[in-house]
Amino acid sequence: MINSLKVIVVLPAYNASKTLEKTYREIPFDIVDEVILVDDFSTDNTSVLATQLGIKHVIRHDVNKGYGANQKSCYHKALELGADIIIMLHPDYQYTPKLIHSMSYLIANDVYKVVLGSRILGKGALNGGMPIYKYIANRFLTAFQNILMYQKLAEYHTGYRAFSKEIFDKIDIDKNSDDFVFDNQMLAQICMVNYEIAEITCPTKYFEEASSINFARSTKYGFGVLGTSIQYFSHRILKIKSKIFTND
Repeated sequence: MINSLKVIVVLPAYNASKTLEKTYREIPFDIVDEVILVDDFSTDNTSVLATQLGIKHVIRHDVNKGYGANQKSCYHKALELGADIIIMLHPDYQYTPKLIHSMSYLIANDVYKVVLGSRILGKGALNGGMPIYKYIANRFLTAFQNILMYQKLAEYHTGYRAFSKEIFDKIDIDKNSDDFVFDNQMLAQICMVNYEIAEITCPTKYFEEASSINFARSTKYGFGVLGTSIQYFSHRILKIKSKIFTND
C-alpha cells in the first residue's frame, strides 16, 4: 500500500509464457498488494505459469475475446478486490515494472489521477528497437489526436498505464471496443471528463519474444485511432453525440 491506498497490478496476457516471469519478478511488492493476470485464451501455458509464479488471481477467458475485452476483465476484477490504484502493465517485458513506484506515488499523493509510461519522451522508443514504421505512425497519430482533442501528450499508445479508482466512476469502459482501440478510447473518455494526464519517460525493449501486432492489425488500429479522435471532436465541439462519451 501507499498512504493506505491499495495498489493492484493487472496483466492483460496472451501467449506471454516466454516473458511473464521476467515481468513478474520485477514488480515491486513493497507497495503492490495484488496482481491479476487475465489470459485471453492463450495457446501456450501462460495461465499455468502464472499460477506457478504465485499469482493468486488468474482469469482465463474461455474464448479469445480481444485485447480490449481482456482489459475490461482486468479492471473489473481489480475494482472488485478494492483497488485504489490500478497499474496496467503488458506482461511482454517491453516495459520495466521498476517504474511502478514513480507512477503510483503520483496518484497516491493526489498529483494526477492518470499516469502513462511514455516510450516517446526522451529517446526510449527508437533506442529500444521500435520499428521505424511504428514510430512514424505513432508520431502522426499522436499529433492528429493532440490537435483534435486539445491535448499535448507525447503518445496515446503505450501499454503501461496507472489509474486512480476515481477514473472508473467517471467513465464507462464497457462501451469501448473489445479490440486494440480500447486503449485509445479509454484515454479519450478520460480527456472528455477533463482529467489531466501525466507522462513519465519509459525505456522500452523490442525483441522476438515480446508481443507485437502485425502490420494489418496496426493499420486497423490506426484507423480506429483516427475515428476516436474525430468522435471526440464531434462530440465536444460539434455536439454530435457519441455513445462512448455519454452516460446513457
